[in-house]
Amino acid sequence: QVQLVESGGGLVQPGGSLRLSCTAPDMAFSGNAMGWYRQAPGKERELVVYITARGLTIYKDSSVVGRFTIARDNAKKSVALQMNSLKPEDTAVYYCNRNPPYSTWGQGTQVTVSS
Repeated sequence: QVQLVESGGGLVQPGGSLRLSCTAPDMAFSGNAMGWYRQAPGKERELVVYITARGLTIYKDSSVVGRFTIARDNAKKSVALQMNSLKPEDTAVYYCNRNPPYSTWGQGTQVTVSS
């Protein structure tokens, strides 16, 4: 069973920044695309952005283009999400997973953007 561990969330004011991290220590990491997903209150979980095995970034939510940057470190089996210019509508629980996702999910990390 794959273990996914997210961290780095918190409460931030609009316009602020956060950096999320995810490790997948027992995953065959380097050959998989890795994504960041989010689930806002009352909504379905959705894929926001992913990075291919070769390092190409694909945005699935146009609202984060120019604000969110995804990066991977295959040696550390980790993927990060740098989030800048945060907006209240970015408030959600953020998860990392393969794209397409495994059936197993981590606990996620809460991001709250509020003044």
